[in-house]
Amino acid sequence: MRPRLSPEERRDRRRRAMRRSMFVLPSSITMASVFCGFSSVVMSINAAGATPERYFLWAAGLLVLAGVFDGLDGRVARATNTATEFGVQLDSLADVVSFGMAPAILAYRYAFFQLGIHDSNVRAAGWAACFVFTACGALRLARFNVQVGAVDSRYFVGLPIPAGAACVASVIIWHPTPPDTAGLAYSFAAGLFLVGLLMVSTIRFSSFKKRATSPRAAMVTNLSIVLLLALSILLRQRFFICFFAAYITLSLAMNLAWKAGWRGIEPPHDGVDDPDTVH
Repeated sequence: MRPRLSPEERRDRRRRAMRRSMFVLPSSITMASVFCGFSSVVMSINAAGATPERYFLWAAGLLVLAGVFDGLDGRVARATNTATEFGVQLDSLADVVSFGMAPAILAYRYAFFQLGIHDSNVRAAGWAACFVFTACGALRLARFNVQVGAVDSRYFVGLPIPAGAACVASVIIWHPTPPDTAGLAYSFAAGLFLVGLLMVSTIRFSSFKKRATSPRAAMVTNLSIVLLLALSILLRQRFFICFFAAYITLSLAMNLAWKAGWRGIEPPHDGVDDPDTVH
């Protein structure tokens, strides 16, 4: 017969059990991102028949939802002080699935599969573009993992892979009907090559991790959020493609301005050890 526990011992046991369960929470959110990525692949495969557009929209929307979960897991881990090396590795593997493989399959199924049945050149171009996208995303993640704590956490080195996947999703949300000419398919392939190159580039993209430290900065942040919400209502299906086009264009312009000597926005300082870079 087990000895009865005192009230203090029972409370201590409950605290330990709750602490253990908190370590599971970030990984559970990461697995939710994997589920969305996998479900996006299933929707891409199911896109057939007379109306594949709704499947493509579902697949693209699931990629956006995967990005939401990806943004939450690291924040939850830091907020609950449950960040672990296991979580870091799991997050990287999840990103390869949800933001590397899933958008590449969606892009191939959307822009190249049907046209490629009758045009082997389109099929080959799509195959190459989707592979380059996936490979560049994997290289981008590997570089990020070895640079954690060694670069300024206010900026990403290269386009982050969730943003790369969102670029693919934004095109499909804007225009879910697949391309019907080889010219459009080649244009889409060129876009995939471009996004892949941006992911492995050394161009700096804002990470939006810097917290507001003054009432004025907090007001600007809140106004920006309100503006984005208003634009999402106004632009609807065009919102994501406009947002990421502006994000990439402004980032490129800012990098060029830094090279020209402009310091209106403080450039990155590498060698900064910042715990906010941990996923």
